[in-house]
Amino acid sequence: MSLPTKRSTRPSSSSYSSPPMKKSKNGLHAPSADKVGFPMEEEEDPTPSAANLSRKKATLPQPSKKLVIKLNKAKPSLPTNFEDTTWDNLQSAIRAIFLKQPFSFDLERLYQAVENLCLHKLEGKLYQRIEKECEQHISVALHSLVGQDTDLSVFLSLVERCWQDFCDQMLMIRSIALSLDRKYVIQNPNIRSLWEMGLQIFRKHLSLSPDVEQRTVTALLRMIEKERLAEAVNRTLLSHLLKMFTALGIYTESFEKHFLECTSEFYAAEGMKYMQQYDVPEYLNHVEGRLHEENERCILYIDPSTRKPLISTIEKQLLERHTIAILDKGFTPLMDGRRTEDLQRMYSLFSRVNALESLRQALSSYIRKTGQKIVMDEEKDKDMVQALLDFKASLDIVWEESYCKNESFGNTIKDSFEHLINLRQNRPAELIAKFLDEKLRAGNKGTSEEELESTLEKVLVLFRFIQGKDVFEAFYKKDLAKRLLLGKSASIDAEKSMISKLKTECGSQFTNKLEGMFKDIELSKEINESFKQSSQARTKLPSGIEMSVHVLTTGYWPTYPPMDVKLPHELNVYQDIFKEFYLSKYSGRRLMWQNSLGHCVLKADFTKAKKELAVSLFQAVVLMLFNDAMKLSFEDIKDSTGIEDKELRRTLQSLACGKVRILHKYPKGRDVQDGDEFDFNDTFTAPLYRIKVNAIQMKETVEENTSTTERVFQDRQYQIDAAIVRIMKTRKVLSHTLLITELFQQLKFPIKPADLKKRIESLIDREYLERDKSNPQIYNYLA
Repeated sequence: MSLPTKRSTRPSSSSYSSPPMKKSKNGLHAPSADKVGFPMEEEEDPTPSAANLSRKKATLPQPSKKLVIKLNKAKPSLPTNFEDTTWDNLQSAIRAIFLKQPFSFDLERLYQAVENLCLHKLEGKLYQRIEKECEQHISVALHSLVGQDTDLSVFLSLVERCWQDFCDQMLMIRSIALSLDRKYVIQNPNIRSLWEMGLQIFRKHLSLSPDVEQRTVTALLRMIEKERLAEAVNRTLLSHLLKMFTALGIYTESFEKHFLECTSEFYAAEGMKYMQQYDVPEYLNHVEGRLHEENERCILYIDPSTRKPLISTIEKQLLERHTIAILDKGFTPLMDGRRTEDLQRMYSLFSRVNALESLRQALSSYIRKTGQKIVMDEEKDKDMVQALLDFKASLDIVWEESYCKNESFGNTIKDSFEHLINLRQNRPAELIAKFLDEKLRAGNKGTSEEELESTLEKVLVLFRFIQGKDVFEAFYKKDLAKRLLLGKSASIDAEKSMISKLKTECGSQFTNKLEGMFKDIELSKEINESFKQSSQARTKLPSGIEMSVHVLTTGYWPTYPPMDVKLPHELNVYQDIFKEFYLSKYSGRRLMWQNSLGHCVLKADFTKAKKELAVSLFQAVVLMLFNDAMKLSFEDIKDSTGIEDKELRRTLQSLACGKVRILHKYPKGRDVQDGDEFDFNDTFTAPLYRIKVNAIQMKETVEENTSTTERVFQDRQYQIDAAIVRIMKTRKVLSHTLLITELFQQLKFPIKPADLKKRIESLIDREYLERDKSNPQIYNYLA
C-alpha cells in the first residue's frame, strides 16, 4: 500500500512508497534528499562539481558551496477511499479468521495497514469497527451452544472448543491490530485492549445465554463430584473451562459460590455416613486423605483463590461438626492402645479447626479417670506405684510423639497427675516410699546401677506431685532406718544419690534428718573399732560372742516404742561393758537400748548338721531358752523372756509355724494360743548353711503404719501452730479470713479450714492469741 509523497518543482520528479520514509514534524513521511528531486540553485552541472569538490578535498581544503533545501508547502492528502479500502481488506481477514477460512492477504501487509490508519488518526473508528465485527461473530458462536441436547461431558467439550477458538481468533486479531493496543489504547485509559474487549463481548453474550452458563457450571460440578467418588474424569477439560471462568471474571460469582455449596453438601453427607460406618482411626485417615485430594485439586484445575474457603468447608463438615463425637467414640481406645500415629493425626487435624482445647480437656479427663482406677483400687496397692510409673511414661511418649511437646498439653498432664495421685490422702506417698524401699533394698538381682538410677528419677517425678511430702518423709525415713541398721541397703551410693535428689527438690531442711542417719552409721563404725581396741573390751568381754552396736541420735531416727526383754547373761554383760566405755568417752549422754531393732546370728547343732540361724533379737532370746530345757509352755517362755504378749506370739509363730520351723508347736496350728507347748526341732534340715528366719510382719506393719501416720499428723499440728504464731507475730492484728489465706500459702501439706480453726482455738486457750473485743473475727497477738 503506497502513500503520496512530497513532490519537487521539477516536472520529471515522481512519487515514492512509504516504508523508507522518516517521520517529519507534521506527522507525514518526507523522502530523503538523495532520492527525491528538489529545486537547487547551481551554476554548473552537479556531477562535475562533485568531482571537482572531491579533487579539492584531496589537495587543499576549499570552502564548500551552500545547499538550500526548499520544502513543498502543499499538504499531502489521502486517497478518497483509503480508509474504506483498508477496512474492507481488514474486515475480510477478520471474518476469515472467525470462520476459520484461509485469506489471501499477507499478515505483514495487514499489520502495516493498521499502522497506517493509526498514523493518520483513524484508529478510533477502526477500533469500533473491529469491536462490532468481533461481537457479531462471538454472539453467533455462543448462540450455537444454546439448545444443545447432548451429554454434559460432550457439552463441556463444545464449550471448551468455543472458548479455545475464541482465544486463538482474538490472539490472531490482536497480532494484526497490535498498533491499536500500543498507541490508541495506551493513550486512552478508558479504552480496553483488544483482548479485554473480546473478553467483555464473550462475557456479555454468555450472560445473555444463561442456559449455556448454567449447564456449563452444572456439568463442571458433576464432573468434580464424579472424581470425588473415585471415577476418572478429564482434568484438562476442567482446567481449561475453569480458566475460562477466571479470564472472564465470573469465576467467583458463577462457579465458586455454587462449587462451595455443593462441596459443603457432599462432605456433610459423607461425614455423617462415615462417622457411623468407620472407627475413629479410619475416619481420621479418610479426612486426611480428602484434604490432600482437595489440595491437589486446587493445584491441578481449581483456581488457587478457592483453596482457603474450600479447605475451610471440608474441615467444617468433616471435623468441626464431629469433634465431640470423635473424642467420645475414639479418644480413649487410642490412648489405651498407645496409638501415637493416630493420636498425632488427630492432634494435627484438630489444630486446623481450633479444637485443641477440646482435645486437651479430653486428655485431662482420660488421665483422671484412668488414674483414679489405679489409685483407688486398694486391692492393687502393691502395684500402684509401678502402674503409675508406666502410665506416666506412656503419657510422656504420647506428649512427645503425638502432641508435638505442646506446652499446654504438658501442663495438663502434670495437673491431672497431681490431682489423681492425691485422691487418696497420704496413701500414695506411703506407697512411693515403700516402692523406693524395695528398689534400694539388697536382693534386687538383675538391676544395674544405671537402671536403678533411672528408676529413682522416674519415682522422683511422682514425688513432685505429692502434696503430703511429710508423709513420704516419715515412711521413707522408717524404711531407710531398717535398711541401714540391718545392712540391707543395695548400694550406699544409690542411697546418697536419692538423698541428694530429695535435697534438690525440697531443700536441706527436708533431708537434714536423713543425712544425719548416714552420719550416725559412719560414726558407729568408728566407735565399734575404738571399743574393740579399748582395755574394757580386751579384759572384760565374755568369749565366744561378737557384738556390733549402732549408736543413734534420737532426733534423726524414727521414734521406736521401748520393748523390754530379759537378755541372756552374756548379752547383758556385753551391754554393760559397752555402756561403760561409751559414757567414759562421751560424758553427759544417755543410752537407751532399742531391743526391737537388734538381730543376731546363732550357731545351732542339729542332729544331721550344724547351721547358722539369722534371727531377730527376740527370736534369739526364745531359742536360747532351749539350751537348758527340752520343752517349754507359752507361759514359761513369756515369764523367762519378759517379751510383750503380742510380740511373743508373733515371735513363736515365726519359729514354729513359718517356712523355717526351728521349734515344734503342740497342738499344731497357725496361731499361738495360751496353752501351747514348744520343743526344739533337732531333726531340722535345710540345704543352706545360713538360714534366714523371717519374722511375722503383717500385723506389725499395720501398727507401724498407723503409728507413723499419727506422728505425721502430730508434727503437722506443731507446724500449723508455728505458722500461726509466726504470722501473728509479724502482723500483730489480723482478720480470720486473711490468717487462713496466709496459712494456706505457707503450709505445704493439704489441710482443711476446720483443722486450722481448731489450732487457732488451741492457741487462744494457751494465750498466744486473743479475739478482738469489738470484732470476734479479728485476732490480736499476745506478746
